[in-house]
Formats: sequence, structure tokens, C-alpha cells
Amino acid sequence: MGVLNIFTKEKKEKLDKGLFVTKQSFFTKLAKAITGKATVDHDVLANLEEILITSDVGVDTTMKIIERIQKRVEQQRKVETTELNKILREEISGLMLQSNVSGLSGDFIIPENKKPYVIMVVGVNGVGKTTTIGKLAFQFKKAGASVVLGAADTFRAAAVDQLKIWAQRVGVPLVSQGMNADPASVAYDTLSSAVSKKADVVIIDTAGRLHNKINLMNELTKIKKVMQKVLPDAPHEIVLVLDGSTGQNAIEQCKQFTTATNVNALAITKLDGTAKGGVVIGISDQFKIPVKYIGVGEQMEDLQVFNKEEFVNSLF
Repeated sequence: MGVLNIFTKEKKEKLDKGLFVTKQSFFTKLAKAITGKATVDHDVLANLEEILITSDVGVDTTMKIIERIQKRVEQQRKVETTELNKILREEISGLMLQSNVSGLSGDFIIPENKKPYVIMVVGVNGVGKTTTIGKLAFQFKKAGASVVLGAADTFRAAAVDQLKIWAQRVGVPLVSQGMNADPASVAYDTLSSAVSKKADVVIIDTAGRLHNKINLMNELTKIKKVMQKVLPDAPHEIVLVLDGSTGQNAIEQCKQFTTATNVNALAITKLDGTAKGGVVIGISDQFKIPVKYIGVGEQMEDLQVFNKEEFVNSLF
């Protein structure tokens, strides 16, 4: 369903604009690092290491990139600094995973054999979780899919109200039992409703609390088990939403949630207006979980299906 992930000129422009601050910060630092240097040497690599770390790529991922460049320098004996952009592009692209969660490489496409396609969304409060759900619903609907939302973040009245507003804006049905309802019960009702409506996509919101890992694990496990009474293979995607502007905090949140549940896709929000876009590289490499969606602006159209080649091209 939908159209293939053809990176249109409009999408490319939005991505370029969204990553502009990260790109400007990174390349200003890089230009200074290679000033007066004709070839890549120890000093250039040391400066590059510092630039990558301060760009929130992360220490482990940075060391991998530096080691790979060092090997290339040793093999070729002489690498000119003018080649550094090309080498960085290749090495960073090689470290990042391309999402294949749905079994298809596409732009808001769902598999024909999974209907409804169930997405469970997790993440702490304030990262843009509810907004991401609204934008996902908009994009799937725009691609021709029928969508049902489930308000299973019942510990915060604002979460239910915000999702209700998004459902109205997008024009999709919302299943809600209000604040303090059992989240698993809401998830069950949402899937039952979606099956009866023959909906294409179900998106379930969950509580955005980083409480005790055991409690978080038990809560998410219960939601999954109850959904599986309606659809044995649900959920098909467990999407962790992370705020790209928080840099290393996003990596810490990823550790917490991947311990608590089997996250198989990431959505990284708020990449526009931040110099910390390098965190996308580090998270993709460190956790071996593909980044599937990125937020590059405030408009509903500004949530994109992540394409690592286009991301790296925009960054460079």
C-alpha cells in the first residue's frame, strides 16, 4: 500500500533544512581541524575524534570511525584532507542500519499480509511521542491507509487529551477510556475496534515514564500479551521515540527502553534547530536498531521515513 520511497525534491529540501544546524556546526569545526594540513595525519585524526564526540556521535561509534579511517590511511600511506569528506561519508553510511521492519523498503508502506499493522509507541514524556503518533497517522492516511489510534498512556490526562486533538486534526478514530484506565484494556479495545473496522494501521500510545525497569517491563509485556489475544503477531513494530536535541540523554533512554522491551524501530525527533544530529549515527550503530522515522520540522509532513543514504548526503 502507498508509493515507493522515492526521495522527492521537497522531502530532500526539508531534510537539508532540518540538518542545517548540525551540518554547519560539524563542518565549521572540521574546516578548522584541517586548516594548513594537506594530508590526514595523527593531528587531523585527533581533531576529528574530538569533533565527532562533541557532535554527539558517541565515544564508541567515534572510535570505530577513527579506527577505520586510520586503517585506510595506513593502507594508502597518503590520504589528502580533501578526501576526508568522502571517506567520512562512506564510513558513517557503513555503520548505519537501513530500516526493514515492515519487510519492505518504502515510504509509509505496510505489508499486505499484516492487517491491521500494529505499531506500539514507547518513550519518555517530552520527547515528542504524541506528536510523532499524530504525524504517523497523518502520513499513513495520506498514503491511503485507514488508521485507528489507541490512547494507552492513561497515567497522564494531558496525553489522552493531546492524542484526541491529533486524532481530530488528522481525521482518524481514537479509542480511549480516559485517565487511570488499564492501558492493556485500552490496547485490547483498540485492536478489537480496528479488526472490526478492517483498518490498515493501528498506533498505540503507551505511558511515557522512565520508572523502575521491572515495572516498565511488566507494563509493556502485559500490553503486548493482551494485544496478542486479538492478533497473535502483534505488535509488528515497537517504536522508541527519542528527542535528537538531547544528545547523549537520548542514548541513555535507548538503553533503558531496549532493556525493558524488544524495540525494533526508532523515531528520532526535533532534529531541526539542533547541532546534535550526530546522535542518529551513534544510536543506529550502538544499538543495532534501525532508525525508521525522523522529525525534521513542526509541520505534519515533516516526519520522514529515514533513508540513511539521503541522511548522510544531507549531512555532507
